Amino acid sequence: MSANDEYMLDGHKNVGGFLTPYVADGSVLLVNMDLAGDIEINGYKDLLNPALKGKIIGADPLSSSSAFAHLTNMLLAMGGYESEEAWEYVEQLIINMEGKVASGSGAVHKAVADGEYVVGLTYEDPAASYVMDGAYVKVVYMEEGTVFLDAGVEIIKGAKNLENAKKFVDFVTSKEVQDALGQELTNRPLRKDATLGDHMKPIP
Repeated sequence: MSANDEYMLDGHKNVGGFLTPYVADGSVLLVNMDLAGDIEINGYKDLLNPALKGKIIGADPLSSSSAFAHLTNMLLAMGGYESEEAWEYVEQLIINMEGKVASGSGAVHKAVADGEYVVGLTYEDPAASYVMDGAYVKVVYMEEGTVFLDAGVEIIKGAKNLENAKKFVDFVTSKEVQDALGQELTNRPLRKDATLGDHMKPIP
């Protein structure tokens, strides 16, 4: 276990001795500010606004992990996986999307940034990159709640270069690297003391 584990956010520590979380990615909405105008988009419920009919894009949950994450996120936010109300929301959203599904997750955020759609159901990493690059878009963290999924680094059992592997885990969880992830890149760092750039919203 890395010596940096004590500095990681609660809920994002190495609890089993095998997986060391070092970044997280969350489901978000990417909004084209020019096209949105005065339409309020603060969360999932706002996507049922008739003014957005046919102007929302998402990927297929059967082939896109970010789309599947959004599906599970919205079901949890609207009442749970077995809630009729939650599944009714999904049906209403599909109707308001007019069944438009992107070929892949990458096509979602690109279509919004290019002005083809007002809003896209995407994930934080690429969405934040558009903000960092100065595109006239905004990242919306759904007011109903956003689920963040960790990415981790692990050492393979029987690693030939065990000491170097341990040093690498210490490296990616170090303050220097975690600050670089939050300030210069768009991967959300998981150290408590990591500093974020203006393109990324701090987690409360």
